[in-house]
Amino acid sequence: MSVQAYQRAATRAESPREIEYRALGVVTAAMVRAREEGRTNLGALARAVHDNRRLWSVFATDCADPANALAMPVRARVVSIAMFVDRHSSLVLREGADLEPLIDINRALMEGLAAR
Repeated sequence: MSVQAYQRAATRAESPREIEYRALGVVTAAMVRAREEGRTNLGALARAVHDNRRLWSVFATDCADPANALAMPVRARVVSIAMFVDRHSSLVLREGADLEPLIDINRALMEGLAAR
């Protein structure tokens, strides 16, 4: 029970930016591991790509909300990137496309979140 209480307190103490950074870190690390394993572990690859796609879907949905405080051009770019992530994720899973563009996008966003 104390672990759960600690996790709840840690989550509440994090800013939205810190939560986004942490979530990106988790999915990016999973994609890096999947890239290193190659296509030998398709289950891990599929999970990593799916989790990343789902995270970007959340970002896009949040940016589509009229109550979102980000400037409209930034919101539009996030939605555009999410669309690219969705398309490229399909290519990774179906055709063996490289994971590197997805990893690079996440790392760039993480750098931006950390800079503020």
